[in-house]
Amino acid sequence: MILATIDINCDMGESFGIYTLGMDSEMIRHISSANIACGFHAGDAQVMRKTVRLALQHGVAIGAHPGFPDLAGFGRRRLDCSFEEVQDYITYQVGALQAFCTAEGGRLHHVKPHGALYNMAAAEPKLLRAIARAVAAIDPELWLVILAGPNAAALTAAAAAEGLRVVLEAFPDRAYDRDGALRGRNLEGAVIHDASVAAERALHMVECGVITAHDGAEIPMQVRSLCVHGDNPNSVALAAAIRSRLESAGVRIAAVE
Repeated sequence: MILATIDINCDMGESFGIYTLGMDSEMIRHISSANIACGFHAGDAQVMRKTVRLALQHGVAIGAHPGFPDLAGFGRRRLDCSFEEVQDYITYQVGALQAFCTAEGGRLHHVKPHGALYNMAAAEPKLLRAIARAVAAIDPELWLVILAGPNAAALTAAAAAEGLRVVLEAFPDRAYDRDGALRGRNLEGAVIHDASVAAERALHMVECGVITAHDGAEIPMQVRSLCVHGDNPNSVALAAAIRSRLESAGVRIAAVE
């Protein structure tokens, strides 16, 4: 019996030129949505096309993963940009990936900001609205993936003001602070490497609607998608364990429709 339906997404297409990052061909078997880098923080034209093809071959929903123009910092450095600049960055990147989807006979399903841009937007509804405005101008049917947490209602309202629907996501392979923010990667225990621990955290998120913070506090969060990072050394084992644990509990894995 299906008790719930949840999406499992992963950031992909982050290789660049001769440099390979992530295990996309292995990860794709365990997820239902792929967020593909668009060349600003990672990826390039050939990697984008290859990753779009990979997603289509496996029936995985395709999302654009736009970030700040920061290849050296992998998009994890905060840039002081105007809303207009952010909107143009989003338009440029989403448009590029949408073109590859069209060329390969597929369609773009969602947009998920990357790195520093994602975290900044999670704390600032005005920035999130600027991102939503750019996405809506391209295709108002696209889903916008945002961070579940204390700001979820405000962020959802900001996206709705531009006519967009949102997907609230959480991270079973990342630790959370008591305030619902992701624990800084520079702090001990920020990234979870144990597949069994991540799998139990994922099930707890789906069944109970709460996330356990680093200090043990229970944070209420209703999520529709779970992200597994592709650059974690144990990514494939984590994704496989999470999917297996959820399905064994009667959870259906599928992209948002």
